[in-house]
Amino acid sequence: MDNPTRRKFLTVTGAAAALALAGTLPGLTASGATTVDTDRVPGYPFTLGIASGDPLPDAVVIWTRLAPKPLDPFGGMNDRPVSVRWEVAEDDRFRRIVRSGTALARREESHSVHVDVRGLRPWRHYFYRFHVGGHSSPVGRTRTSPAPHQSVAAVSLAYASCQAWYEGFYTAYRDMAAKDHDVVFHLGDYIYEYGVGADGGLRKQDMAVDFQRETTTLDDYRGRYALYKTDPDLQAAHAAAPWVITIDDHEVENNWAGDISENNDPVAQFLVRRANAFRAWWEHQPVRVAQLPTGPDVQMYRRFQYGDLIRFNVLDTRQYRDDQAAGDGTKAPNAGSLDPNRTITGAAQEKWLLDGMAQHSARWEVLAHQTAIAQLDTAAGPSVLVPMDTWDGYVASRKRVLGGAQDRKVRNLVSIAGDLHRSVASELRPDYADPSSPVVATEFVGTSITSGQDGMDLDAGGQTILDENPHVKFGNFQRGYVRCEVTPREWTADYRVVDKVSVRDGKVTTRAKLTVEDRVPAIHVH
Repeated sequence: MDNPTRRKFLTVTGAAAALALAGTLPGLTASGATTVDTDRVPGYPFTLGIASGDPLPDAVVIWTRLAPKPLDPFGGMNDRPVSVRWEVAEDDRFRRIVRSGTALARREESHSVHVDVRGLRPWRHYFYRFHVGGHSSPVGRTRTSPAPHQSVAAVSLAYASCQAWYEGFYTAYRDMAAKDHDVVFHLGDYIYEYGVGADGGLRKQDMAVDFQRETTTLDDYRGRYALYKTDPDLQAAHAAAPWVITIDDHEVENNWAGDISENNDPVAQFLVRRANAFRAWWEHQPVRVAQLPTGPDVQMYRRFQYGDLIRFNVLDTRQYRDDQAAGDGTKAPNAGSLDPNRTITGAAQEKWLLDGMAQHSARWEVLAHQTAIAQLDTAAGPSVLVPMDTWDGYVASRKRVLGGAQDRKVRNLVSIAGDLHRSVASELRPDYADPSSPVVATEFVGTSITSGQDGMDLDAGGQTILDENPHVKFGNFQRGYVRCEVTPREWTADYRVVDKVSVRDGKVTTRAKLTVEDRVPAIHVH
């Protein structure tokens, strides 16, 4: 596809940006070592756990990264590539191994391994593990997706977002790992670019100076992913089910938009930073080579079909969006936010999305993405103040996507999102300024895993959102995640919340159960 951001990158950047585009950022060059280690690693290498992701009917990606000293540069590994054995089996004791092989963990990829395991059977559980140097990884459990057009009775899924490591413990992930999910979605802010403090914030862990500064270099971003992935509850959640992962802003920088940084840094400088961030993201997530960035560009939006029941459209509302209107922040609707030519998805992604909706390939069409589509008036009284970083800042995109779904007679459209650090469930209309605009979809925004710290059941801001937005049917300001059970007849969303993330052993409960019936875009709160 034509990419104006990349064209601008090619024409305006200097030597460092050219290196990023060529894949030779500092820390990215090949080691030049000719010897492959098969049995020598300087300590237990699987300190960052294992993961699987992007399931297809016949395939799944399995991932690990060798890091005997996970918070050291290159994880404490030397410059030689390492041969890693992998196995996939039908049972957790590996008596029925169905696929196996070796993969090279290379320094230029942070000694990460991405194996796209093919030839698997649809809608089946599998178990996987890695071996190197006499060490074996933990065993992971994954599942392929159903075959196209396969009749599927039910799908269990979970989704999460916004997990600032220094703002609390990942108790929600411990709960998620104990549940049986067919697939898990992470909808952005897997890491935060901010420094974690000398004591790791609420973690009370002494931190090296490298972790106390904001991430800008490739090594910075690599180190931040390593820090987050040392968490045992996050590792357990990854090992329990396949994940589908997209990004939001903090994987790069707060509220970036296209080639525009938060503080309007020179475009060349910011695109090098974006290239660093995307490269580290790929190295640390269970995604395919198709998602390997080319400099500052990455193919993030993609689809996953779950038989005749669900199609997930994983969106990217960062790379192709126009800059936030009116200087960002929370503002009254304005000429920028109402501009019919502005977009949060970019034209190509929007066309891809709407063309897919016309196929009617599943009973439930799902948008798995970053932030709220619903209008969220945050001002008490007659005035209207809405966030410019959500779809409220891109009203034309909301009209085109929701109106397009209505025109294409989509049977059930559901939006799952994060970003807000609060739970918000809404009924979606193409045009909130038009009282006759119909409800055409439902939206379940999930809260953060830790970002925002403990929270409370309902804060003043949440009460205002409920009072001023009649289409909002539920709100909560605690931390947690959402788990859903989907059948041909009904979508059920359980909002799982943690009483405290400031302690290691918070209590997780279901705050509310929300349902949507087939063909009826109305939320029922139980």
